Amino acid sequence: MRILIIGEGGRESALAAKLQNDPRISKMFFANGNATTDVIGKNVHLSEIKELRDFAIKEKIDLTIVGPEAPLVAGLKDEFKKHDLKVFGPNQKVASLEGSKAFSKKFMQTYDIKTAKAVVFDSYNDAKEYVQTQQYPLVIKASGLAGGKGVVICDNLEEAEATIHDFMIRRIYGDAGIRLVIEEYLEGFEASIIAFSNGEKIFPCIAAKDYKKAGNGDTGPNTGGMGSVAPSPDFTQEHYADFEKNILQTTINGLKGEGFSFKGIIFFGLMVTKNGTYLLEYNMRFGDPETQVLMALMENNLLDVIQDCMEGKDIQLKFKDEKAVCLVMCSGGYPRNIETGYEIVGEDKLKHSKLLYAGAVRKADKVVSNGGRVLNIVATGATYDDARKKVYEDASHIHFDYGFYREDIGKF
Repeated sequence: MRILIIGEGGRESALAAKLQNDPRISKMFFANGNATTDVIGKNVHLSEIKELRDFAIKEKIDLTIVGPEAPLVAGLKDEFKKHDLKVFGPNQKVASLEGSKAFSKKFMQTYDIKTAKAVVFDSYNDAKEYVQTQQYPLVIKASGLAGGKGVVICDNLEEAEATIHDFMIRRIYGDAGIRLVIEEYLEGFEASIIAFSNGEKIFPCIAAKDYKKAGNGDTGPNTGGMGSVAPSPDFTQEHYADFEKNILQTTINGLKGEGFSFKGIIFFGLMVTKNGTYLLEYNMRFGDPETQVLMALMENNLLDVIQDCMEGKDIQLKFKDEKAVCLVMCSGGYPRNIETGYEIVGEDKLKHSKLLYAGAVRKADKVVSNGGRVLNIVATGATYDDARKKVYEDASHIHFDYGFYREDIGKF
């Protein structure tokens, strides 16, 4: 089999590492890939959907796995399908459950999926007027794709007005913020459940926890994710039962009701409050950095799981009875103005963990940083503390100029 994986982060490295020893796979290509995927297969520099399509035809690609959301939202699956190319992921319409927060909120409300109360705004003046009369804190979200950063918790009216101005007038996230979702603030802890869809049924993985804020103690700006652990330490069977009844089942009903059958991934971003489990958002692809810890614990053969889903078969996911921790090392200035182009040293000193490159590329015989989130260090252990110690001991050997990471991943 010849496989194309689209993406260039730690998530794609984790998927590649999980698939790399499968004897059925003769060749793996990555667009655009990174310093890990470069060793596992071949990186190709393509970004436009038509270029990817032409490449898949020319190279006789049997299966394309899409990591990030943007190509799905832009209609990659639809284009590939015209040419009988298999893609593990949803079409453009279904991907808009992630691509448009306004669309997904309407879907949740229509199908009685347990979520925060929310109102959608296209008008700057209407949004400003609405926040005058609301209770705080209040959550304001850019409706479009903003790389996981377009959500702001506003503690007062002044912050709400400034955020509306940033999104709709200053357009700090471009067109993503010209439509807003303003919703009630839910207090609790977040959990991520990534699930596989076979077109009829949805099969959830164990819950994971990710760390979104840049600084220790959950301080600083939002990021794409600074680390993750699995299973989520706080997510109980009771929380899962609530999720299954009020979110998972109602989502399946909604997908059927809309004719949204797809074979791919659906990721449930959850908030667990004293009143139970609520759905914050859908992502229609593997999470990053949650995938890294799930792949470390998954006992199934990943290609079997994906192929069974593609063929509409039921699957039974199995995970090791261990704990996994993933630490993300970032470029100086992340998530704002990042400093890149620095050599990364120390990979040979890792003893206990797996190193997965993300925003890093090979140049001659060196690996250099070229993105915000530069690399991931992943380990498993009998306890969170065991896994955590392995990760942080190995992290101490990895160096690149201005690099930083959180010191409290897995400490909860």
